[in-house]
Amino acid sequence: MTEDYKPTDNAIAERVNGIIKQEWLYRMKRPSDVVAARESLAGIIDFYNNRRPHRSNRDMLPPVRLREALTCV
Repeated sequence: MTEDYKPTDNAIAERVNGIIKQEWLYRMKRPSDVVAARESLAGIIDFYNNRRPHRSNRDMLPPVRLREALTCV
């Protein structure tokens, strides 16, 4: 048997999913097909990972924060 799933089991992934839904998916026009949905989601993920400031990074862009962290070593 499998255990019951709780959102707290993977809180970080659930948070990212919630952000993507709130900031993009609920506001956009529904994609016409699976290919369009995948392309749209790929763009959203790229923006989230590279061009969106994150509070956990002191509102810095992830690549900027990574560069800063690597130069402190």
